Amino acid sequence: MHTITRFHEFDPLMHIIVVLPEAHLSAWSEMTESMSFNIPHTVIAGGSERYFSVRAGLSLINDNDAFVAVHDGVRPLVSFDTLKRCFDDAEKYGMAIPFIEPADSVRIEKGGTNMIVPRNEIRLIQTPQVFQASLILNAYQQQCDESFTDDASVAEAAGYKVHLTPGNRENIKITTPEDIAFARAFLAE
Repeated sequence: MHTITRFHEFDPLMHIIVVLPEAHLSAWSEMTESMSFNIPHTVIAGGSERYFSVRAGLSLINDNDAFVAVHDGVRPLVSFDTLKRCFDDAEKYGMAIPFIEPADSVRIEKGGTNMIVPRNEIRLIQTPQVFQASLILNAYQQQCDESFTDDASVAEAAGYKVHLTPGNRENIKITTPEDIAFARAFLAE
């Protein structure tokens, strides 16, 4: 709900599509009703993997000239500046993929050994990944592949050049109890 609210505050006219596991649809409906959550959105059942869930959401897009932002619901801290950069750059380049640079040193471990990787060459990818609708709809016509870790990888496999756009460090993917504590503190500000 925080994530939906964030996008709605950025652009109240945005058509928001929420993709959930089939087993969660009734719980979502009950929760939004009990919390009087009334931001307009469309809900659709997802698939067995991210690829199929995104594809389900894309099936509701009927304007090839629109821009589509694919975003992880567990990233409620995306900034308005990141959203604006992503939509502006997608308009220029066909897509915009937000990133941050790592603050820590990075090493690759392979075959029982490890080596340093210059962190100035590493980009940590975030969402929303924003695309010209016709581009991402075309990219999702190809078969699912295990190398598809995000929507940029799907677009790249379809032959499109990935354009990176600065994201925001607070735009974390909430996956651990520590992440929840961080998000609560940030949202309370």
